[in-house]
Amino acid sequence: MNAQTIDYAKLQKHVDAHPYPLVFATISGAHLYGFPSADSDFDLRGVHLLPLEQVVGLDPGEETVEKECIHDGLEMDLVTHDAKKFFGLMLKKNGYVLEQLLSPLVVQTTPEHEELKAIAKDCITKFHAHHYLGFAATQWKLFRKEDPPKVKPLLYVYRVLLTGIHLMQTGEVEANLLTLNETAKLPYIGELVERKLAGPEKGRLDAADLEFHEQEYERLVADLEVAMEKSTLPEQATGKAKLNELLVKLRVGN
Repeated sequence: MNAQTIDYAKLQKHVDAHPYPLVFATISGAHLYGFPSADSDFDLRGVHLLPLEQVVGLDPGEETVEKECIHDGLEMDLVTHDAKKFFGLMLKKNGYVLEQLLSPLVVQTTPEHEELKAIAKDCITKFHAHHYLGFAATQWKLFRKEDPPKVKPLLYVYRVLLTGIHLMQTGEVEANLLTLNETAKLPYIGELVERKLAGPEKGRLDAADLEFHEQEYERLVADLEVAMEKSTLPEQATGKAKLNELLVKLRVGN
């Protein structure tokens, strides 16, 4: 159902213009989630490395670099964090950074990217469920705010809930809704994706749909809460020492 082919060469040109060396750059957003429309922008995410003088000097470098532009006909939204900030987020039960790090849609990679992916498993805890519960609640509010409600935020609701449930049950980060639904087998997901891809005129729901999806939302929230309680994942991340070692290596070049 992917409505947009990814032109990695064009994306690479945009990444090459980044002011700092990159540890990695991947694609997130609708492309990663499995339901990009023909006009979806490209959410590029990654980790950059500030030069040593901007880390130890009085004038700090850019911890976060954000750029929005249209490049070679592609609308792009680029956000990268300096390695120290990103590594810190990995230890704060932040599902976003894990999804970005482990995204299979890779624009640029390095050996350190592979090292970082290996460390990621030591940063996953059962309390990552709170990230997905919180994001689902935010998207549900956005969904209910529109009259009539739109399909897009509803797809985000289902995506994050299924990602959270899958993470609690398997310890694996999976952000693609269609892949997740191979296991969840929610019969309405395919239709919702098709409606989203069909455009604004098809991407809205009526009152009967709303009642049904509210019940599904509440059911899946409860499923995620139970999955967290039953999860065998640890309560604390154990990857700090490995992240510190990698950060030092990146900074001093050893």
